[in-house]
Amino acid sequence: MFGFTIRRLINLIPTVFFISILSYFVIDLAPGNFLTKYEFDPTVDKEMLEIQAKEFGLDKPWYERYFIWAGNVVTQADFGFSFAWKQPVLNIFLERLPNTLLITLPVFILSWLLAIPIGIFSATHQYSAADNVFTFITFLSLSIPNFFFGLILMFIMVDWLNVSSVGGLFSQQFIGAPWFNQGGFNLAKFNDYLLHLWPPLVVISTATAAALMRFMRGTMLDIMNAQYIKTARAKGLIERRVIYKHAFRNAINPIISIFGQSLPTIVTAGLITSIIFNLPTVERLFFDALLNLDEYLAMTILLFFAMLLVLGNFIADLALAIVDPRIRYE
Repeated sequence: MFGFTIRRLINLIPTVFFISILSYFVIDLAPGNFLTKYEFDPTVDKEMLEIQAKEFGLDKPWYERYFIWAGNVVTQADFGFSFAWKQPVLNIFLERLPNTLLITLPVFILSWLLAIPIGIFSATHQYSAADNVFTFITFLSLSIPNFFFGLILMFIMVDWLNVSSVGGLFSQQFIGAPWFNQGGFNLAKFNDYLLHLWPPLVVISTATAAALMRFMRGTMLDIMNAQYIKTARAKGLIERRVIYKHAFRNAINPIISIFGQSLPTIVTAGLITSIIFNLPTVERLFFDALLNLDEYLAMTILLFFAMLLVLGNFIADLALAIVDPRIRYE
């Protein structure tokens, strides 16, 4: 197991390197740069633009800018300077990252806690009334776009529930307030966080859980029709043992693979929801960086998404090796 882990870790290094080069190249394909929008402004001094272009390194080819940026990242943990925000990229990213985790972690946990047991139940009760209800709900969740669902939910909250504070992650008085004060844990901020969390939580987790539940159901149905499952039943094993000891244990492998791919998906899937509910998240920051052609900020966040995918696949590989020891010797 130790050798398997080391091999996977060594493979991560060239993967991240080539992903970073490709990501930087794709971002550079956008016409112009951050200073382009000021070139047609008659009030802006053209010589000052040239000075700023040299200062930011925008007068160099993309590959030179990449290696300068990558060298600073490796040697100094310097991810560059944000042109739009006028401050280091790392400071902006770390400021938004906690807000993103406060949303994505509950979405991730809720989606998996709902999808796995419902998928198993639907597979073991195929074509029953409950299975038909879950199937209808999942198809409805997958067919409704997140932005439309979010707008409907906002309308219900404002028009029917008379909710005064809609959008954002905290109310105005709790933005920037510490989680711990002299009295201990700040329950008032936590309650305000829960009140603002449930709308984006419902919007994002419904589609995520629905897709995962359908996959879990289909995988379980394939396993339940296998010959060794029929043999286990013929031997007189109780149904619960057949389902969880034999069927689910073999159906979990593709689910673990999906786990590795779902880490960046849950983060990036909240972009439209973040815009609708005005959430200060990393994906919203990435969208603004692309609009402003703020390449170092956009590149840092894109690399973060890529690292999530690489890390998710690494965790999935380790989990698969634990569940199925044959994978260690491939």
